Order: sequence, then structure tokens, then C-alpha cells
Amino acid sequence: MCADHTSHSLQFTSIAARLQQLGIELPNANAAAANYVTHKTIGSMVYIAGQTCKRDGQLIYSGRIGRDLSIEEGIAAARLCGLNVLAQLQQACDGDLDRVKNAVRLTIFINSNENFYQQAQIANGVSDLLVDVFGERGRHTRSSISAYSIPGNSAVEVDAIFEIE
Repeated sequence: MCADHTSHSLQFTSIAARLQQLGIELPNANAAAANYVTHKTIGSMVYIAGQTCKRDGQLIYSGRIGRDLSIEEGIAAARLCGLNVLAQLQQACDGDLDRVKNAVRLTIFINSNENFYQQAQIANGVSDLLVDVFGERGRHTRSSISAYSIPGNSAVEVDAIFEIE
């Protein structure tokens, strides 16, 4: 019921206004860390390269979830990755997130040990963010995968695919 109410209200609210209403300020888009581009648009599809837990170039959440970080910190790390995904998406949309038609797919990599089984709970940190921001257009398919090592020892990394106008 809440999701229906949220998506209904989004029909009359710009995404910029929605972000403000949610108290969300998008970070600056992170630069590529190696020989790749941070996003690529092909037709109406935007592919966002893996985004880690950096804010302003600083890694905020590092280490293994379940050993170095709590579940709650892991969820916050996934949310920060989601904010970085949105910053890249905003660049790809020339600053206009109202162009987003659909979140299509996420892959969430979680830095954890072999006996960690709460991947879906961690992944909700980014999934909930997209639904909060875009309503029904933010619903997506996803995979959440434990990884033994993520670049820079980031706790989480998220890549994404969106459909835009």
C-alpha cells in the first residue's frame, strides 16, 4: 500500500523534488578507477559501471560484512553504492533523472566470508533506495552475490542497468 501511494505521488513530483523530500543529496559522481567508463548509454539503456562505497573519493565502508562490519553497516554501504549509481545515472541523463523510465537490473557484490547468507538483506539497502526515489519505476531484477574480494576492500559494489527516455 505504501509503495502504491509513493508511486502515485511520484506522478506529480519531479525526481529532484522527491530527492529533496527524502532528504537525499546525491554525491558527486566518482571518476573511473581504471581503464573503463563510469556509464554507457546504448539506445534507451544506460549501463552503470560498478559503484563502491566511496563518497568524495573516500572509501566509507571497507572490509567484510559479518566480520568487520555489521548487517546494518552493510545495508548502509549498499545504500551509499546506490547513491553513487544515481549520481552516475544523473550524469548519463544530462542532469535530469525524470528521464528514467525504469530501473532494470542490479548486481550487488557483497564482501563477505563463505558462511555469510544475508546477501538479500544487504542488497535491500540499494533496492529500497531506488523504490523510494522512483516508486514503481524503481522496481528491478537483481542478483546479490558474496565476493571474497572487491576492489579497494569496499564492503559492497553495485552495477546497474536503467531504461531512459
